[in-house]
Amino acid sequence: MKKLDWYIIKKYLTTTIFMVLIFCVIAVVIDTSEKADDFVKSGLSSWKIVTNYYFGFVPFIMSMIFPLMVFISVIFFTSKMAQRSEIIAMLASGIRYNRVLAPFMVGALMLGGLFWVATQFWIPRANVIRGNFQATYIDSKSSYEQGEKAKLGNNYYLKVDSVTFAGFRDYNTERQMAYGGFFMDRVKGTQLVYNLRADYIRWDTAKKRWQIENAIERHIDGIKETIRKVDTMIVKLNVMPNEIKPDKYLKDKMTTAQLSAFIQAEAARGTEGLNDFKVERYRRDATPFSVLVLTLIGFSVASRKTRGGSGLNLAVGIITAAIFVVMDKFSLTFSTKSNFPPILAAWTPNIIFTCIAIWLHKKAPK
Repeated sequence: MKKLDWYIIKKYLTTTIFMVLIFCVIAVVIDTSEKADDFVKSGLSSWKIVTNYYFGFVPFIMSMIFPLMVFISVIFFTSKMAQRSEIIAMLASGIRYNRVLAPFMVGALMLGGLFWVATQFWIPRANVIRGNFQATYIDSKSSYEQGEKAKLGNNYYLKVDSVTFAGFRDYNTERQMAYGGFFMDRVKGTQLVYNLRADYIRWDTAKKRWQIENAIERHIDGIKETIRKVDTMIVKLNVMPNEIKPDKYLKDKMTTAQLSAFIQAEAARGTEGLNDFKVERYRRDATPFSVLVLTLIGFSVASRKTRGGSGLNLAVGIITAAIFVVMDKFSLTFSTKSNFPPILAAWTPNIIFTCIAIWLHKKAPK
């Protein structure tokens, strides 16, 4: 590494950090103005709001904007270097174009690697803070959330395995007990072969298992039916009490190891609708890789000296970033709402923009 390399890497890192911090401050200001009423109604002190919400919100925002901020940063400081003829001087002195690009890619590897570690471990832990606050103080007061809760009530349904289904009526999450009843059905093909009904079901905290009371068990074999009444019975549901109530922030809260284990366990049970979780798992690898791709595009676009200054390059960068975001959202929607494979949904923007980056790199003046 030469002094020129360290100069470029320093520019790369400092500009990116500055851009990320600026946009985080803007996001916090906008979010605070939108949630001011909720913060007042919560009765929490300013310090509690900062520690119980914004300590999780800021990393969440950073994870969303980081690759795009890297891209705009590369466009910005590379354009400045081109306008000051620094890149022209490097090429005129005999330094190859790819050698000038090398410190940019080293900086991208540093930031991309750091971002990868953050998406695997640090950001999910921050999302626990944000998600818990949102669920307690924001979503619980939302008229939309209350309307959805009123439709469903405290009734929850789950898939025990590929042929067994269960439901809880009037489930109390604090007491871990369903007061309104419990049912479990097992099917074979299109025929019901087993039915279980109980007045109560509760979680035995000492023995770590589900126990039902006042149950009626039915075994159905064609036209034959066997009925048995039991006072208490142990049932195996393969689900913990805290997993019954759906948590819309669950995929964001889990580390990558936990997320992979969750997907594997739910797939073994035959649970449907796992595309959201699978896309999230693949995105945690795809998004850090986009830092490298966007860095290459930014350098290829901004390394050329133009008469209009850096304004044109910044405009191109912002338009490109917008296209990247739109393409990312479209691929995610196709995956969650249709049969588009989750791994392609996560990696399609990177694949397309990698081809664009290679083409721009070949066409860049050297």
